[in-house]
Amino acid sequence: MFLQQLINGISVGGIYALIATGYALIYSLLGFSNWAHGEVAMFGAYIALTLVTRLSSPFLGALAFGILAAGVASVLNEKIAYKHIRDKGSPTMFLMIAAMGISTTYQNGAMVVFGPKFQMFPSMFDVTTIQLGSVSIGILDVISLITSAIALILLELLVNKSKVGLGIRTVASNSYTASLMGININRYFSLVFLIAGLLAGSAGVLLGLKYSVYPTMGNVGLKAFIASVLGGLGSVRGAIIGAIIIGVLETFVSGYLNSGLRDLFTFGLLILILLIKPSGLMGVDVEDKA
Repeated sequence: MFLQQLINGISVGGIYALIATGYALIYSLLGFSNWAHGEVAMFGAYIALTLVTRLSSPFLGALAFGILAAGVASVLNEKIAYKHIRDKGSPTMFLMIAAMGISTTYQNGAMVVFGPKFQMFPSMFDVTTIQLGSVSIGILDVISLITSAIALILLELLVNKSKVGLGIRTVASNSYTASLMGININRYFSLVFLIAGLLAGSAGVLLGLKYSVYPTMGNVGLKAFIASVLGGLGSVRGAIIGAIIIGVLETFVSGYLNSGLRDLFTFGLLILILLIKPSGLMGVDVEDKA
């Protein structure tokens, strides 16, 4: 039972991590929490679902296109809303307010276009499980775990082992100084939003396959935000660790106590970390955690 719940928790935490790392990347550059990030995941899931169910597109191709659409949507959010606010030198709070407006727009738009009902992807995988000793692992859980692990490893290599990653870290360290050195910071802003959007789209598709697709599914981004705070806002590795902790915590609470207490423990952990260590497990001290 313990191993079963642990594996399930890591699988869910891996999906949270895909969204949480996007939060961390965007926060490291712009210093604000992108509340519309969860809705980008929802958008990608709906695009993939529409291609599969209404246009009879190849399954894997539709999933890939949904992930790409989420990446494009994330970049457009930055170009249409956030860039203009940045160019005017407005306070960071304005970016967060704009993100809230974008989030509401996405949710209401999805409700109008796709309807308020829960929708399911057609079954592509058998509902059978893989038996490892006394532990049973669902096929979708295995796929989610492998996909999340590959995506996060590639992200880690990109950020820490590539020239592009060096540029991202430079802009994150001090965007003004980076611009004086001739670095096109707007290009890196767009690149980070693209990467974050692709990761969010992957999470949205995985959640849609595992559960269902609905207009407010982007609220899962709040769990990813908590994971980012727990790990340390702006820290990609911290976001991954925080997401795994949240996923395992929720699974154990649901399995051993009551599923209705899951959110209580998650938000309680958020309050606890803000009281004890506001910078998170791997973050740095900051003045404002908007």
